[in-house]
Amino acid sequence: MRTLALLGTLLTALFLASAAPASAHAALRGSDPADGAVLKSSPGSVTLTFTESVGLLDDSFRVYDPTNHRVATGDPEHGPAGSDTARITFPKKLGTGTFTVAWRVVSADSHPVSGALTFSVGEPSATTAAVPTGPVENPATGSLYNIGRYVAYLAVALLIGTVAFIALCRPPDPAPLRKPIRTAWWALLAATLFLFVLRSPYEEGTSPATAFDLSALASTATGRPGLILLARVALLAITAGLYVFLLRKGEHRFRPSSRPFLGTAAALAVALTLTWATAEHASAGIQVPLAMTSSVLHLLAMALWLGGLTALLTTLYRATATPLPAAVVTRFSRVAFASVTVLVVTGVYQSWRGLGSWQALTDTTYGRLLLVKLIAVTLLLAAASQSRHWTAKLAGAPAAATARERVPQTVGAPPPETPPTSEEPAPTPDHRALRRSVLAEVAIGVAVLVITTILTGTLPGRAAAEAGTGTATAGGIPTTSVAMVPFDVGTPNGHGKVQITLDPGRVGDNSVQAVVFGPDNGISAVPELRLSFTLTAQKIGPLPANLTDQGGYWATNSVNLPIAGEWTMNLTVRVSDLDQVTVAKKIRITG
Repeated sequence: MRTLALLGTLLTALFLASAAPASAHAALRGSDPADGAVLKSSPGSVTLTFTESVGLLDDSFRVYDPTNHRVATGDPEHGPAGSDTARITFPKKLGTGTFTVAWRVVSADSHPVSGALTFSVGEPSATTAAVPTGPVENPATGSLYNIGRYVAYLAVALLIGTVAFIALCRPPDPAPLRKPIRTAWWALLAATLFLFVLRSPYEEGTSPATAFDLSALASTATGRPGLILLARVALLAITAGLYVFLLRKGEHRFRPSSRPFLGTAAALAVALTLTWATAEHASAGIQVPLAMTSSVLHLLAMALWLGGLTALLTTLYRATATPLPAAVVTRFSRVAFASVTVLVVTGVYQSWRGLGSWQALTDTTYGRLLLVKLIAVTLLLAAASQSRHWTAKLAGAPAAATARERVPQTVGAPPPETPPTSEEPAPTPDHRALRRSVLAEVAIGVAVLVITTILTGTLPGRAAAEAGTGTATAGGIPTTSVAMVPFDVGTPNGHGKVQITLDPGRVGDNSVQAVVFGPDNGISAVPELRLSFTLTAQKIGPLPANLTDQGGYWATNSVNLPIAGEWTMNLTVRVSDLDQVTVAKKIRITG
């Protein structure tokens, strides 16, 4: 009970500390038209390009005209460039003014992502369309969905790890481990069904009350994430059937270490872990086949170690009448060592794949979470080292006792005194020390598992860097660079933001368009707007961009940026005769 209380408290604390909605893994790389673009004629469609493949919803696009009326569009579809694009077409030409496009898609690793952009036909105009700025999903739905994900991870680790402990470590009495196996199976089944029911509200960003709508359930059952969850349910049903068959066969005729059992259990374990690998990080991005293999091995190794630790701890606490044989602990020590080796190798690969650069380790949320996980894993390895120390002592104790028994007795010497026995001898100090170190391993292991679950809901550093370059793309070809620069002169209603579009955002001549938005997110007129560019590393600049008022927006057709690199834009916004402010923004210019 103390163990369960500790693990429950730790899990609750870590969940509450990470209850914010998960960050989606598909990041918007660019759009055509670009965000903030001013077009001479009406476009026939809007195409978004993402850092990974995305799934489309029935309502993936909502387009509003300057008067906030919804524009008729075709059905959402993927563009000619492939599944990492999303497109909406217009059946007729649009009018003039500024249009708002709100979008929402589901990334390949099952997390929803949404956003909005604007473009203008003719020239920018005031618009009453509200740009969505809220969270990706309903907070209640997101929190409940995260609970289901945490429970599923813990349950699969306990299920696979406990069965593997019985088969590979061969404890003399596996009966105390039957209850953890059943508990883990029911918990995983419940979590999977829970996630299936909540899947549609999670994708749509609606409240949990919409979960039992028949059309929502039907949509989930035909979508990729829903099919993966149903496959997991089917695998659990097969696992339950095998478990019942083995119980009916009887323990005297069944050997958990037999090859048929090990092969069947291994196949089911791999199939179960595949339902995670096909729905999360590994299913999108670079080197997908290798990433899927690494993900399966990583999850299996984690389950063998952490789930096996829980089984070992349960066995140690239940082994009061007869201390656990040292051979069982030694076998688990070998399994744990192999698991740690696999975890390190696959973890290094997955970290490289997710980060993409050393800078992302400190500059992205994914990298910082990875550092926290690295610290937790280091503590876990330290606790494991203590467990191996006590395991070695337990393994050496029987050999020493046997050696003592073989020492010949001196003739006439009295026989050695035999210590008094009891019906339930107390565990030795070495057993108690091992129990404490294993308990510490389990507690830290739960923390590592929860951090891992949070990582699967965080935008990888590689995708963040790819999407954060500021370069918008159409069909993979750089077209524009868009930056949003907030400002505040310190007076009432003296704040807002300036959207600066640099075309093509590359070395050479560029055109600049700047649109000023006021505190109500509407287009605002200001008496003066000045912009200059400086490349500090090469001591170039400031190069002025001679912006002129074009009646609602500011623009110039000729700014020559001669060298690629990270330039600094210095923007001066004057909102009255006396009030102005200068702000700086970094922007990368490509060669």
